[in-house]
Amino acid sequence: MQLRIKRSYICKDVNAHKVDNTLPENYKPIAGDVGIFEIIRIGKHRSIQGDSKRNIAIISGDKIMAAFGTRYATEQFEGYLPDHLNQELHILGAGGTVGVLASMHYKFKDIGPTTLKFIGLAKDHFGKIINTKEIKRKEVINFTGAAASATKIILSLGSSMDSGKTTSAAYLVHGLKKAGHKVAYIKLTGTVYTKDADLASDLGADIIADFSDFGFPSTYMCDLNELLDLYESLVSSVLSEHPDYIIMEIADGLYERETKMLLTSKRFRQTIEGVMFSAGDSLAAINGIKILNNWNLYPAVVSGLFTASPLLIREVKENTTVPVYDIDQLATGEVAVSLFTNNKRLHAIH
Repeated sequence: MQLRIKRSYICKDVNAHKVDNTLPENYKPIAGDVGIFEIIRIGKHRSIQGDSKRNIAIISGDKIMAAFGTRYATEQFEGYLPDHLNQELHILGAGGTVGVLASMHYKFKDIGPTTLKFIGLAKDHFGKIINTKEIKRKEVINFTGAAASATKIILSLGSSMDSGKTTSAAYLVHGLKKAGHKVAYIKLTGTVYTKDADLASDLGADIIADFSDFGFPSTYMCDLNELLDLYESLVSSVLSEHPDYIIMEIADGLYERETKMLLTSKRFRQTIEGVMFSAGDSLAAINGIKILNNWNLYPAVVSGLFTASPLLIREVKENTTVPVYDIDQLATGEVAVSLFTNNKRLHAIH
């Protein structure tokens, strides 16, 4: 029986291709190279997000189309590009990022990653390896900061992965929409999977975009210039809706490589109108605000998982003057607009 190839989301723009199952000697894949892989053992990932965004169940023996990439996720996996193609490979992210696991959160120690075997590289009719980033290369715009000047960009930052920044961003989108504004949502960094952008869409965003729209399986290990070009391109891609605000989420915590790189870049900071910071507990909230202040970023609001606890809210309020709001408050139009309209705190970042 000829099994079909299950195509992951990152490969949604891969059309005609042929599979070259010869093993290139000493070939080291680069981020975005598209391959065909066989599922050897099911671990953490029991499904992949397909090219239509539907989650597709996978079992041992299945063939999938995915792209080589990296991952940085403190609550899940750390992974990198393989040194060669005949080593054991792993699904690093459900959107179709494949690489070699370097470390994982303790909660996955018994199940481990879903393991793969390389079958072949996807090539175009010229015999060139298909690369998801290369497919979109001509659409990438060099960074100037001009796109950001056409709207107001609010960053949604967090103390760590799973600190509540995605939920905070989506509810802020909802609040701004209630107030009658056009709102876009962008996820600038992370590992491909559309759940975060889809939540913002569900809560009212007029248009959504993320790094995978430009073929990035992941942004981990990108250099600053590549991130800035990606930023310019993503902002430009949503301006067709003429948004009054863009809520832009940056993945992981403040100390993550790309997050810190962007936030300490004056070129990037100068394009930002405001900052919302989410944290999991009071200590993370207070220290995160101090770190951002040291980088000349001044949050207009602090939110996140800690707001589920009245005691943690009290601790934060006793130790900072930054307003604290939970998601229900962010979702009200009056609060959302008051936070990011004529707020002198925001302009201190320039």
